[in-house]
Amino acid sequence: MKILKTFAMTGTLAIAAFSLTGCTNEIVTSDSGASSTEVTSVGLMVQDLGNPFFASMNNGVKAAAEALGATYTAQDGRQDLAVQNDQIDAFIQQGIDVLLINAVDSEGIGPAVQRAKDAGITVVAVDVGAKNADATVTTDNLEAGRLSCESLIEQIGGAGEILIVDGTPTTSIQDRMAGCEEALAAHPDVTVVGTQNGDNGRERALTLTTDMLTAHPDVVGIFGVNDPTALGATLAAQQAGKSDIVITGVDGSPEAVKEMSSASSMFKATSAQDPNLLGATALEMAVQLRAGETLDSDTILVPSSIVNSENVATYEGWV
Repeated sequence: MKILKTFAMTGTLAIAAFSLTGCTNEIVTSDSGASSTEVTSVGLMVQDLGNPFFASMNNGVKAAAEALGATYTAQDGRQDLAVQNDQIDAFIQQGIDVLLINAVDSEGIGPAVQRAKDAGITVVAVDVGAKNADATVTTDNLEAGRLSCESLIEQIGGAGEILIVDGTPTTSIQDRMAGCEEALAAHPDVTVVGTQNGDNGRERALTLTTDMLTAHPDVVGIFGVNDPTALGATLAAQQAGKSDIVITGVDGSPEAVKEMSSASSMFKATSAQDPNLLGATALEMAVQLRAGETLDSDTILVPSSIVNSENVATYEGWV
């Protein structure tokens, strides 16, 4: 079986249909004695398991691993490259078959990924790229960033000052920024008056946005590179006494949906992802590679779609 290249087709994969279970870091036992081409042990590493996005991804991978009869464990990288390096070395010592990695630093993790591959581990990057990985599955983050910023631009009437709260040095964040820049290039009357790099989290975004709003009190819009960042920016705007700033993000998270459901909220749109499907698809790719199969492509881009006040009521959300 070959991995399919579009979101709609990927949804037909058998692993995407398995019943999903809750987030856990516990190892699931399985039968032993499988051949070297079979997947009997799976590890998942993510940036932050406390983020609902990665909890949903964990659900997808865990369900798919259980269906394979493989042992499974998930590790929290705590947004720390050194921590992820240590975790990869631990997985190498354990002799796992498959490592699915959501890197804190796409380039910086490269040497550790190579160590894992040299040890015979199949490595697939999920959600963000990882240097030296065997394959990658991500949201089409260029599209996601473009859609979010196009929505922002439309809702501010195509003109005015805006802020951008950027994130960590991963391919997904960089692609979202590039997509936003594409949208902005077509609207010269929109001016970016402040950009700061956050850590993809709400608290840091709150601090950064508070400072930028103090320096630029006349902004009419804010783009956050993910939903936690956009939610932090929303709180900063509220605390600054604002009520008419348009704020958009990327993720389609439950928290963003809840916030957008309030008619008075300044959080107006988010480009949706499917973290559960991303994780399950990454494992399917690893299974194929482990079996010696050739993928149609070593990179799969899952399309994004915009969620806003007009369609939020019908948005299915994450599992």
